[in-house]
Amino acid sequence: MMGKLLEKRWVCVLLSVLLAIAFWAYVRAAVDPSGTINIHNVRVETTGANVLASQGLAVSEITPQVVELQVEGPNSARTNLLRNRSGLYVRVDVSSCVEGENTLRFREVWPEGINYDDLTAQRSTVTVKVEKLYSKTFDIQFRLEGKVASGYQMGTPAIEPEKVVVSGPVEQVNQVDRVEAVLRTEELSERFAGDLQLTPLDKQGKALTDLELTLSAETAYVVVPVVKTKEVKLTVNLLPGGGATEDDAVRDINPPAIVVSGAEADLEGLDEISLGSINLSDVVGTKTFPFPITLDPSLTNESGLTTATVTVTVEGLDTEVFAVPNIQTIYPPDGYNVEVVTQSVLVTVRGPAEELEKIDASQIRVVANLSNVTTQGIQLVPAQVYLNGTSMVGVVGEYTISVNMSR
Repeated sequence: MMGKLLEKRWVCVLLSVLLAIAFWAYVRAAVDPSGTINIHNVRVETTGANVLASQGLAVSEITPQVVELQVEGPNSARTNLLRNRSGLYVRVDVSSCVEGENTLRFREVWPEGINYDDLTAQRSTVTVKVEKLYSKTFDIQFRLEGKVASGYQMGTPAIEPEKVVVSGPVEQVNQVDRVEAVLRTEELSERFAGDLQLTPLDKQGKALTDLELTLSAETAYVVVPVVKTKEVKLTVNLLPGGGATEDDAVRDINPPAIVVSGAEADLEGLDEISLGSINLSDVVGTKTFPFPITLDPSLTNESGLTTATVTVTVEGLDTEVFAVPNIQTIYPPDGYNVEVVTQSVLVTVRGPAEELEKIDASQIRVVANLSNVTTQGIQLVPAQVYLNGTSMVGVVGEYTISVNMSR
């Protein structure tokens, strides 16, 4: 009795399952019917090119490059596929190809999120032409796609590796004009260091992305130095002398400023560069002085000018010339006899007219230091001129006297 009951229960369960499957099939056929769609312009991609390269071969042409794919499946799956068709492509394995033309069947690659168990694609073939591998070496060129921020300057990029080998069919490799590592940024205001994708370009600068080319390196490590730039004025210090002060002088510096570059911290607070000092006792009327432009080693002179000229003019003061007979020598070398040949020195004194009227030649003395003179005979030696008794006027110019040195 119990056995018959269990048998009937098992039969009921089986019938329930069969009825559910039938009902599901009916509902699916009625609600989500199957059908076929044709999807055009499906791109063809290859795999196994590295195997060909190891044999000295490369794919030179694929015909066609896009195919029409016929797909069968439920309406919901087909709709989902069309919605994500950008991720659909077909793939051919070229690893077994030989030189010449090869006919290969392709295999579809479904987009992510597609239930491909519900879909069936009609497969066809493409023709793959294979040629001997050709290689050519190119220097990697850096290009900034953007601009350097205002007040900054880009230095020379360092690229590693410096060269890249482009391999592929000879016709395709010959289309390559250069290989670039491109940094894309709106404004470059700091040092960049990182990997950049390498892109082969033709002579028109168009990226060659649709060719069967292989690069020995896909990226290059690029370091782009970026420094701050600043225009800094040049200055010169005027020392009072010869009866003139800074208020009596006009200076003109050429160039008036230069552009320097360096780290932002090194440029902070740098508002001027001093060329040096000029003693106004060396200026009579107008005189021009050359000065080297010297910077701290942490800075770079971007203007490229290494010398500045400073023209100084003393104005508003008078000059008077005095014949000075008071000539002295000091520190003669041991064992030498000194005879002063010069009897009088014409000394120019500068200052306000009313102060010059108060000066007498007796207030002026000419002194020559002979400590470094070791040559015998009559010769000119430099002399220092001293003016006593006033600070309102001063001596200008350089002076020498003639002496006869003997032993």
